[in-house]
Order: sequence, then structure tokens, then C-alpha cells
Amino acid sequence: MYNYNEELGKKLNNLLEKTYDAEKGYKKAAENAKSDDVTKLFERRSKERYDFGHAIKSELSKINQKPDKGGSVTGAAHRTWMDVKSWFTSDTDEAMLEAAITGEKAAVSEYDEILSKENEPYIPKDMRIVLESQRNIIKHELENTKVLEEIA
Repeated sequence: MYNYNEELGKKLNNLLEKTYDAEKGYKKAAENAKSDDVTKLFERRSKERYDFGHAIKSELSKINQKPDKGGSVTGAAHRTWMDVKSWFTSDTDEAMLEAAITGEKAAVSEYDEILSKENEPYIPKDMRIVLESQRNIIKHELENTKVLEEIA
């Protein structure tokens, strides 16, 4: 018998790991940013991704799934984190903003995949609201980052 909660849990765990990777990436970027405005942007996003992660963990518990503590996803997440780390250790704010744009686009795609029509029947309404809210915040930030990059 197919367990929809288990499958959804896998997708949410993958999103959770990427969210924490982004949190770490933004924290590192804030440490390396030259401009106060860019530093503040990255600090705010790091905190936001921390909050997103805790909300995702809460949603996992509502469907009786636990956050992953390891396994094959962790290896992929580690590789992703190494890529993120290299993006955010650049020596210019513009390069880090470009990396942020790339990461935000990937995050929106990840949310879109989870929230797709084919998954719609299996996602509880409250969870959908949380995930849509997070995705919409990231979309809004993506536009703000593009504007900031133009003036950086």
C-alpha cells in the first residue's frame, strides 16, 4: 500500500535540508558582504530560512514524519552546501547577489514541484498555506534581489 505521508515526508525533508543549506549560505554571505545593505539582506534571509526550516519541521510532525538525520539525501545536501558555500564566498557583493538569485530560483522550483497539481490531493490545507507563503516570500525576495543587484 502506498503511503502518501511518507512520500510527502521525503519531499519535505529534501526541502528542509535545502532550506538549512540556504540559511548557512546566507549567513556566510553576510560575513563576506562589503555593503551594509547587502549584509543586512543576507542576515535577514538567513534568519528567515531558519524560521522556514522550523515551520517545515512542524509540518512534518503533523503528518507523523520525522526530519531526516542522515542518509542519501544528506550526501546530496552536502554537495549542494559545498556549491552554495563557493557561491557565497565570492569576493564581490554582486557575485553573491547573483548566487542568491540562482539559489532563490531553485528554491521556487522546489516549492512549485511540491505544490504541483499532482501532489495537491495529498497536501493538507494548512501545510499548503505554509508552503505557499514561504514560496511567495522567496519570489518577492527574488525580485528585490534583482533590483539590489542592479544597483550594487
